[in-house]
Amino acid sequence: MGTGGHGGAGTGTGGVVADVGTVAVLSDVHGVLPVLDAVLAEPDVRAADLVVVTGDHAAGPQPVEVLDRLASLGDRALLVRGNADRELVAWARDGAGHVPDPVVPWAAAQLRPDQVELLAGLPHPAEISVRGFGRAVLCHGTPRDDEEVVLVDSSLGRWAEVLADLDPDVRTVVCGHTHMPFVRLVDRRLVVNPGSVGMPYGRPGGSWALLRDGQVSLRHTEVDVDAAVAAVVAGSDYPDVAEWAEYFLRSAASDAEALRVFGPRDGRPA
Repeated sequence: MGTGGHGGAGTGTGGVVADVGTVAVLSDVHGVLPVLDAVLAEPDVRAADLVVVTGDHAAGPQPVEVLDRLASLGDRALLVRGNADRELVAWARDGAGHVPDPVVPWAAAQLRPDQVELLAGLPHPAEISVRGFGRAVLCHGTPRDDEEVVLVDSSLGRWAEVLADLDPDVRTVVCGHTHMPFVRLVDRRLVVNPGSVGMPYGRPGGSWALLRDGQVSLRHTEVDVDAAVAAVVAGSDYPDVAEWAEYFLRSAASDAEALRVFGPRDGRPA
């Protein structure tokens, strides 16, 4: 399977980044600036050689501000396209598309033309080489589909299906999309999902992961949730921002609820 190249946050083009030492992995920021800033301020994120963000960057109440913050990381950041990024581009360009979340059309209307082009140019999947991990493919849902669902307890048969097109020497897959962190082996291949920065299921705060010296560390950044909700409400003109922020930043949906909702989408019985 061709895994695409990448560049810094501003372009999304170029060749494979090789021999990276330490990688901080974020995902699913969904336009929530205060939690993103809290995660980016973590010492291990600041010290990482590369910050990877595996999709769904801006579909939320602060899309312009979040994309500007990610772009400010320059070549230290590698942004991968998520399904919501693709949906934002469709709405910004054509004013139509699938809308799983009503914030999408609003967020698309806020974006500057350069930000629409940034999202349109992001790769999915992308690939890097990380010391201690070898070839690592970076995706949102799965390497073959930015919207496909696999979960920590998906069957080995399901995992084999969604990873079947990868080259055998790709030993690490980093994904996002389901907003719940996990690390697991799939027939000797390591799969990492860092969870979500802006829309976490299970507990509030920013979830992320650190890849260093062949070890994966799932991390969690505690935030003052009241202050974060207030900052999002004050920093957004989205009409339903208070309700949106209360629900998502306080992690009203548990991981158990999310697994029940997502489960049928990985092929298991409802």
